[in-house]
Amino acid sequence: MIDVSGLKFRYPGSDADVVKGIDFSVSRGEIFGFLGPSGAGKSTTQKILIKILSGYGGSIKVEGNELSSLDSGYFEKIGVAFEFPNLYSKFTAVENLNFFSSLYSAKCTDPQKLLEMLGLEKDGGTFVSAYSKGMKMRLNFLRAIMHNPEILFLDEPTSGLDPANARKMKDIIKMKKGEGKTIFLTTHDMHTAEELCDRVAFIVDGSISLIDSPRNLKIKKGKKAVKVEYVEENILKSDSFPLDDINENKRFQDILKTGSVETIHTMESTLEDIFIETTGRRLL
Repeated sequence: MIDVSGLKFRYPGSDADVVKGIDFSVSRGEIFGFLGPSGAGKSTTQKILIKILSGYGGSIKVEGNELSSLDSGYFEKIGVAFEFPNLYSKFTAVENLNFFSSLYSAKCTDPQKLLEMLGLEKDGGTFVSAYSKGMKMRLNFLRAIMHNPEILFLDEPTSGLDPANARKMKDIIKMKKGEGKTIFLTTHDMHTAEELCDRVAFIVDGSISLIDSPRNLKIKKGKKAVKVEYVEENILKSDSFPLDDINENKRFQDILKTGSVETIHTMESTLEDIFIETTGRRLL
């Protein structure tokens, strides 16, 4: 769906590229995570992909067509939810959705049905100026999907959401993937990326250092071992055991037989651990 080759970008007046010749591709129906700390080049790359920024170097192809050659019909095919919601504060939620739906040639989802998806059905007549940040984030996301776009660009989609609404948001994102939509997700939240993304790219200082699936990364970088917490003589203890031939490990078997096991966990690295190891940077 998206093929990026040698992408470079420099802001006017700057003497250095903020995006430094990156390469990546996103398959149709894939959730692709673009992960990095603030200032890494994530948002700049996304702004180029949605045609807010022009004058880039390299090549960007969407469904085989160079991005720079696409006309305004491209905006009918994409949905965008920025990290900072861009809504009309003096309009109600329904008025916002009705206004934005008027900009598309395709039939959009009924506003009330959209609001019900993220628990805003009772707040449709409320002015957006009275919305909390989390409510604005939810409405902003609904605006992005209202015209059933083929490609979704999501920037920190769960930022400011409580756990229940973050779960609803993630479920809708997964549903859109199930419908065959392509999703480009920029975030510094490794838990969200690990849960949602088919593949992730690590970007720091405008360069991509690694692209792979979260599962592959955790298997490659993690320890092939399990950690067991157990109670012995009324004391909580822990031991780790290599997975190789664990079924023949007498100490492991003895602990299991005592019935005193509290927890058993594999010892794979977290996505954040791998990011720090790979890039030498934290996600701040």
